[in-house]
Amino acid sequence: MSTKVPQNQEDQEIDLVQISRKISNFFDKINSSIFRSIQFFLRNWIIVLILIVTGFAIGWYLDTTRKSYSNQIIVEPNFESVDYLYSKIDLLQSKVISNDTVFLKKVVGVKNPKLIKKIQIRPIVEAYKFVDNKERNFQLLELMAENGDINKILIDTLTSKNYRYHTVSFTTSEVGNDKDYAAPILNFLNNSEYFNTIQKIELKNLQGNIVQNDSIIKQINTVLSNFSNITKGTQKNDKLVYYNENTQLNDLIKTKQALIEEQGRNRLKLISYEKTIKEISSTINVESKKSINSKLKFYLPLLFIFLFVLLNAFKAFYKKQLLLVENEKNK
Repeated sequence: MSTKVPQNQEDQEIDLVQISRKISNFFDKINSSIFRSIQFFLRNWIIVLILIVTGFAIGWYLDTTRKSYSNQIIVEPNFESVDYLYSKIDLLQSKVISNDTVFLKKVVGVKNPKLIKKIQIRPIVEAYKFVDNKERNFQLLELMAENGDINKILIDTLTSKNYRYHTVSFTTSEVGNDKDYAAPILNFLNNSEYFNTIQKIELKNLQGNIVQNDSIIKQINTVLSNFSNITKGTQKNDKLVYYNENTQLNDLIKTKQALIEEQGRNRLKLISYEKTIKEISSTINVESKKSINSKLKFYLPLLFIFLFVLLNAFKAFYKKQLLLVENEKNK
């Protein structure tokens, strides 16, 4: 055993020396590559400068002529028209993809349909409002979350269609106004004979419900006023009177409070029920900064330099391989 220990120590020393040499060779190669790269750019600095200036000029021109603008319309679909709304947006997107300018111009009413690049719809995720005072929705989310990611479920198509608000967004290549794009699209979405009939009936029912609730509230106020007068009369006679109707009185007060809250919601619905697809707000002509928009003046010079380096590397590789082939022939 005494003879093996020195051999192991010698082997370890040899391994350490080899490792240190490999590390040293690795850094030498890196330094050599950096030095050759510097030499390459110094030899070709005029070409590199021309590529940078040319790329910047072309990129600047493209950035100024190929702008993209995003437009968003927040809408509220009423009368269970969510599926109808999504199908209409899918139809518009298919017409944009197929470049059906005749449909977009004559049927939809868009003046410059070629300027629309994309149109889509997404829900505005409101998880808290989705489950607020809605036990069935909460149980549904709880059940679905057991078998998947809750974040994916919240934006899932089946779930998202139950949200109140949705965003219709479309991209244009030029600045426009509401009359050019937003208004025709909204008119097209609301152009449904079936839902227009439903809207008139629902609006009439809502108005009748408001009138009826106001009448009930007045009747409750009359009953409460009479009770107040009776109570004042008994207090003047300094007598304690107990009423068996106390429970019914409390029910009346609760009914009145519930009706007042319902009336508040109903008056808000009057605004929404003006149209099947009600516009809440719109934001138009926001210059898009996504992807490479407005950044080509920086990307193109880098691309040109990369292609130039790649071309020279290919030439060097070709010459090296050609030299090897000629040497083999001469042997």
